[in-house]
Formats: sequence, C-alpha cells, structure tokens
Amino acid sequence: MNRREAVRMLLLGSAATTLRAPSRGAAQDTARPDSSDRLYDPSMVQARSAATAADNDAVIKGIERRLKCTCGCNLDIYTCRTSDFTCTYSPALHQEVLELRREAEDPDAIVAAFVAKDGEQVLMAPKPEGFNLSGYLLPGAAVLTAGALLVGVLWRRSRRRVASAPADSAPALSVSPADEDRLRRALADVVD
Repeated sequence: MNRREAVRMLLLGSAATTLRAPSRGAAQDTARPDSSDRLYDPSMVQARSAATAADNDAVIKGIERRLKCTCGCNLDIYTCRTSDFTCTYSPALHQEVLELRREAEDPDAIVAAFVAKDGEQVLMAPKPEGFNLSGYLLPGAAVLTAGALLVGVLWRRSRRRVASAPADSAPALSVSPADEDRLRRALADVVD
C-alpha cells in the first residue's frame, strides 16, 4: 500500500463515519438492537424507588456502615447500595434495616439482629472480645516491638562507633622540619 492509497482509505473511512453518525438534534434511541454494547444495557441496572429522608438518615447510614453487604463485594451496605447499582442484595438489606428502625429498635439491636441472622461475618469489624482481641492488639504490639528493636540496634551501633573513634580526631601527620619551614614561607607569601 502506498501513501496515496492510505490517504484515500483514511478519507473514505472518516466520510463513512461522518455519514453514519446521528445528528445532534436527534433523540437517543433507547431500544438498541445490538446487545454487544455492555456499557449501555439498561437491564443491568436495578429499578430503584425514589429516595426518602429515611434513606439518608445519619443513624441509618451509621448502621449500614457497620454491616457488610452479603453480595460478596466486601463493602458495607451503605457503600454498596449507593455505588453499585447492579447489586440486588444491598437494596433488600437496606429495606430490612429501615423496617427494623421503624419498629423503634436502637442501632445496636439492629446490628444484633443481623448477626443473629447471618452470623458474625456480617460485621465490617469483629467484636473486640476473645480471640478477636488479638487481631486488634497484635499488629500494634508487633510494630512497637520492631521499633524498639530498631532503636536498640541503632543505639548499639552508634555506641560502638563512638568507642572505636580515636580520641584525637585530627590524623597524626609526620612532617619534616624542612617541609614545615617551606610551608611557613608559603603561608607568609599568601598572607602578605
């Protein structure tokens, strides 16, 4: 293929693309026949009800941030329902939290109800009791121990370096009297 053919093919391709593109004033076609476009697939997004004041209540958000969504995303319910619109679990869990809250249960009772239903794995953070307490304390203890060991090693190294350094920091030079006399004369010439 030479340069003329390449330019001709480029011009023909751009002309075909321009002719195929819809005009700016045309309405979008909501029923697309090609299902290969995965970015435009309205069946992937779940139908959601309109948001209410209870959906954005600070207490509801706090409860949902303590509970893990059961869809397997490892996000809390609030984050999953507000960011992953393909999840079918988080809206149902949110409705369950709202129903329990309407029954005038306090947040700890709602979390306890979820733990009773799904087990302790539904919590975003394990309860700090029993063996779970080691998960809270062990990383901090390991960091403190490693820091103490590092400080100890560095302190010992600096002590050895001080002990091995000579008392007189200037190196001992042996200069002959003739060299010393010549140095004095050179310095006198420079000073004058």
